[in-house]
Amino acid sequence: MIEVNKERDINCLPVSYITNKYTPGGIFVELMKRNIHMDCLKCKASTQITLEDDINISDSRPDAYKLIMDRGNVVIEEVKVTDDHVNVKGCLVFKILYLTEEEKADVAGMEGRVPFEELLYMEGIENGDQVNVEWDIEDLTVGLINSRKFSVQSLIMLNVFCEEIHDEETAVDLVSSEPVEFRKKTLDIAAMTICKKDIFRIKEEVEMPGSFPNIFSLIWWDITPANVEFKMLSEKIGIQGEIKAFFIYRGEGEDEICHYETTLPFSGTIDCPGAEEGMISEIRYHAEVKEAVVRPDFDGEERVITFEMCLNLDINAYGEEQLSILSDVYGVVKEISVQEREASFKKLLGKSSGKLKLSEHFAPEGQVQIVKVLHAAGKVQIVDTALAENGIEVTGTVNLQVLYESAGDEKYGMLKENIPFQYVLEAEGVTKDCIYRMQVNAEQLTVSVINGNEIDVKCVLLFSSNIYRKWKEKIVEKVTASELDAQKMSELPGIAVYMVRDGESLWDIGKRYYVPVSTLMQTNQLACEEVKAGDRILIVKSS
Repeated sequence: MIEVNKERDINCLPVSYITNKYTPGGIFVELMKRNIHMDCLKCKASTQITLEDDINISDSRPDAYKLIMDRGNVVIEEVKVTDDHVNVKGCLVFKILYLTEEEKADVAGMEGRVPFEELLYMEGIENGDQVNVEWDIEDLTVGLINSRKFSVQSLIMLNVFCEEIHDEETAVDLVSSEPVEFRKKTLDIAAMTICKKDIFRIKEEVEMPGSFPNIFSLIWWDITPANVEFKMLSEKIGIQGEIKAFFIYRGEGEDEICHYETTLPFSGTIDCPGAEEGMISEIRYHAEVKEAVVRPDFDGEERVITFEMCLNLDINAYGEEQLSILSDVYGVVKEISVQEREASFKKLLGKSSGKLKLSEHFAPEGQVQIVKVLHAAGKVQIVDTALAENGIEVTGTVNLQVLYESAGDEKYGMLKENIPFQYVLEAEGVTKDCIYRMQVNAEQLTVSVINGNEIDVKCVLLFSSNIYRKWKEKIVEKVTASELDAQKMSELPGIAVYMVRDGESLWDIGKRYYVPVSTLMQTNQLACEEVKAGDRILIVKSS
């Protein structure tokens, strides 16, 4: 097992050559070994957490008449690792938008937290191991108990896993004081090069257009990243994407509720020693947004909203290479014993991507006359993935929330719907020993009103995955030289004609008779090592 620093950054671990020497009886044999950084899943655990709490509305906020919209996010505050256990502390952060009075149809917002602490059993994990925690809010239900109290119920899935990095010490060459025959085999591998955590900070500000009034108070905001892409550069990682921002605020000096939505592009880089263009990247992220704050513009008017978003990154990167390893050794004038072991390797089988267009129609309950759509958001929830013939089958849902303005007494309304999907991401050559991590993003979400009482939804799902094959390979662990068995050598003919059997190679024949492959080729005037069943090979034993 490799010891790494707190960030699990393996850039400080050079790929080096190690020599193992065995000199029994004065015979010198030296194996040249190379450390190959490989990653594997040490252990994992999953659990569902059910949270329930009743939340009082603060005295500074008006009474609630009807719920409109809710949002939820999970913040992991502490992860403590002990032997065979991981303790996860965090909280559900929720936001609620609600109507305040039936006659006036005014709106207000509030937020709150529901803490949780969960102890997971993970056999084999030890104090000091680094773990990753991924979460998904599978359900969030907010109910109105009375005008001053909400009920919050949520089902959260926690996935905790520990990835271990180890060196596969692999023999790649051999030096001997006596003639020794050895052959090599070339492997296509994806070696772990970078494994670290980092944070990419985005600071942005949104200024209200001139046609909008000044901001008196901010009621609601929803800020999410979209279309985030990563690119490996020299010693850096490039990041670009968009921020989709939606604000509801009360105008200054006016009894008016204003809505503003915009999209902000962002880009930048983070330092990443060891990074190179062309590396395979596996980067996961989750976003945390600090509180949005209203500030004055250059004229001193409250028209600017500033916020900071943090993308917490888990970065893995692999370098593709062809690794030439020793596959077998035999002696010519000495007996060579080979000790082998199984090693784990991984290679990129392919990169797959695809898209699926979704289209649905929905209508709110009751006779609601929709004036316009104010805001729409879709969250992809993957239910299951499975290897299929020449692909990966993905099933899931798009959890849709649509905030709209209506013509009735209740000025605002919310439509919540789930759009199911099933898709096969084409990936030629996948087998049961393949591993992958599926990414599905909802893009180009458009929502329009049809006939005043129905909503048309269209979106495109983008699927992508790097697919790897993991396998076990026998590698040379140790070689030992000793004197030849005199009786065994005397039983071998000095000269013979050998008929090649099915499946045999020139290497097999040379190994059996202690003759170098090059000598067999020269004696038989062969231009290459290829032979087939029935060929006659002249063998002349060296003195």
